[in-house]
Amino acid sequence: MQNTSKQYDDVISMCSDLFNKKMKDYGSAWRILRLPSLTDQIFIKAQRIRGLQQNEIRKVDEDEVSEFIGIINYSIMALIQSEKGVVEQPDIEVEEATKLYDEQVAIAKQLMQDKNHDYGEAWRDMRVSSLTDLILQKLLRVKQIENNAGKTLVSEGIDANYQDMINYAVFALIHLNKK
Repeated sequence: MQNTSKQYDDVISMCSDLFNKKMKDYGSAWRILRLPSLTDQIFIKAQRIRGLQQNEIRKVDEDEVSEFIGIINYSIMALIQSEKGVVEQPDIEVEEATKLYDEQVAIAKQLMQDKNHDYGEAWRDMRVSSLTDLILQKLLRVKQIENNAGKTLVSEGIDANYQDMINYAVFALIHLNKK
């Protein structure tokens, strides 16, 4: 488990670095995005990964790694939006965005550690393609919850699904980094 914690931190460091660089380039323009828009962005990335995994020919020179990083960062943005609400104009600076990002990562990482304890790190025996499918399943669940105006009868809420997507994407990147 100690190795998982370090690997997790290494992946998040790479994602956070890109998030902070984009914050410096674009500011917090993402703060205007409603949750369904962020969900759709994550969905596009997950669909692209699935296409990359299934298609032999690639017409755009990008790999799964950049798309999994996007899933992590957009999921964290969605969690921030869920907590802070959507705004009409960008309203936070890099320092505050980094703090909010780190808070959401800490919650997701704790969830990962709790589940790893209970499941015995079963993800280590999973294929990256299976992790992709689980992310897509979570996205379809989120879309259904969004279509139901956020109401669920017995299911976990949207935030738990975004946290799971973060963790599945981290696991996929750990697998891909070993290759």
